[in-house]
Amino acid sequence: MIAVVTQRALLVVLVLLNLFGGPAWAQQAVTGLSITIVEGEGAINNVRQRVNREPIVQVEDQNHKPIAGAVVVFFLPDSGASGTFANGSRMLMTVTDNQGRAAARGIRPNNQTGQMQIRVNASFQGLTASSVITQTMAGSAAAAGAGLSVAAKWAIILGIAGGAAAAGAIIATHSGGGSSPSTSSPISLNPGTPTVGGP
Repeated sequence: MIAVVTQRALLVVLVLLNLFGGPAWAQQAVTGLSITIVEGEGAINNVRQRVNREPIVQVEDQNHKPIAGAVVVFFLPDSGASGTFANGSRMLMTVTDNQGRAAARGIRPNNQTGQMQIRVNASFQGLTASSVITQTMAGSAAAAGAGLSVAAKWAIILGIAGGAAAAGAIIATHSGGGSSPSTSSPISLNPGTPTVGGP
């Protein structure tokens, strides 16, 4: 309990220092602030397995140098495809590390599918920046399909098409309606080599 109170007090002090500029000895010459999404943008999460790809952002100055000690707040949507953090809240406040990075760990997705937009705000020495990370919350079949390579998807499509062609040929040869046996030649399927082009 003492560790949690100490951590929260430290975060409050850091927020206040960032809002009011902090002591002169701790200030850097920062005139701009930006957020770069490192991981999590476009991720497809499986709501049935209750797992989520952690969003990671990097806070940078106007020269694209990482800023350590910036306060970063992640906000999950109030409705629709969303979730909560480990503390049961839809808001997580953290501080960037020495590489200027902060992660939204411990997201517990709800049962709803669709797009989830995670808002991100960063502040440092009175400067602020914001961004949005978009992820898709899907059921297990969709999430599994999203992980397949293009070649694997083509192999599945060709396999289904080949099976349908074979079934159609068998039905055609055995549905003559007459009593005389069919004298057609055996069927041979050669699907060829699939080629995959660019998107």
